[in-house]
Amino acid sequence: MARIAPHDPAAPRLAALAALLADETRASFCLALLDGRAWTAGELARYAAVAPSTASGHLGKLVAGGLLTEERQGRHRYLRLADERAAHLVESLAAQAEPGAGERPRTLRAASAGSALARGRTCYDHLAGRIGIAVTDAMTARGLLRQDTGFALTDAGLGWFADLGITPDTGTRRPFVRGCLDWTERRPHLAGAAGAALCGHALEAGWCVRIGSGRAVKATADGEQALHELLGIEPETIR
Repeated sequence: MARIAPHDPAAPRLAALAALLADETRASFCLALLDGRAWTAGELARYAAVAPSTASGHLGKLVAGGLLTEERQGRHRYLRLADERAAHLVESLAAQAEPGAGERPRTLRAASAGSALARGRTCYDHLAGRIGIAVTDAMTARGLLRQDTGFALTDAGLGWFADLGITPDTGTRRPFVRGCLDWTERRPHLAGAAGAALCGHALEAGWCVRIGSGRAVKATADGEQALHELLGIEPETIR
């Protein structure tokens, strides 16, 4: 008689986690929060086109399940992804959810939004889309970043960050450098503490600006010049 493998204690937890994202409204909330910022419950309700009461129930489940964290200020309830691990999970699942054959945006607005996200966006707190991939590839080509045995900054890469005055946060348990699968480019972009610091610098220095209230970003004229001078990135590749 064949032996039956013992029940894996992680199975119920995995099933519960999968169930949290097995709802389109909750999935929409998590995708919106990939911009790394805190949203109010009302903003998320409007984003997902659901009633505030419906949003509240779904948000409660996501907080209880550990994917979101909340903070209350007066009458407002602010929510964000719990941490980088939660963001990485959502982005990785989105990368696997390829569009169906023949699937097209239903409206011009949806097509424009999709194009903007593909060009450049924040993935929690690092750069993604064509901009993120261009930066990652250029850093690798110039010997600042290694991808052969996982992601790692080289000594030259550490010096490059120092020369720009970028200091990644090393006071947390998050990886210093890691790759994150880009759901539009299907290739890894730079993430981790180093990726977050570089993204923060790009926004603060005006290399990139956010578009509207979402997570789409675009390179400015100054940003195109800086990325070309620093990394040899041709402006037309990130437009």
